[in-house]
Amino acid sequence: MRRIAQTTRLLPERREEYLALHRAVWPAVEAALCAAQIRNYSIFLHGDTLFAYFEYHGDDFEADLASVKADPETQRWWTFTDPCQEPWPDAPQDSRWSEAPEIWHLHETTQP
Repeated sequence: MRRIAQTTRLLPERREEYLALHRAVWPAVEAALCAAQIRNYSIFLHGDTLFAYFEYHGDDFEADLASVKADPETQRWWTFTDPCQEPWPDAPQDSRWSEAPEIWHLHETTQP
């Protein structure tokens, strides 16, 4: 399993629109993410910063991510969500989200 964290900026004037969209994420978008072996996907909001976390459980992240990007309903979803976001300057050209490297992880320990 691979943990992924990403961040982007939420345009203040589009805040309510973005929040409304995420109160009712389209089932086809969720299905595309699940089919791509993405689990435990969450988006958090702090001020105007969006922080996303998900776990990837597959064997070919690039191919699975490409399947999400190729999904017609996900592409349509992005026509609504993308205008609400302002990428950080370091965001990859094909993404609105910048990946945040993991610097620490608490591993479960066995209690005596």
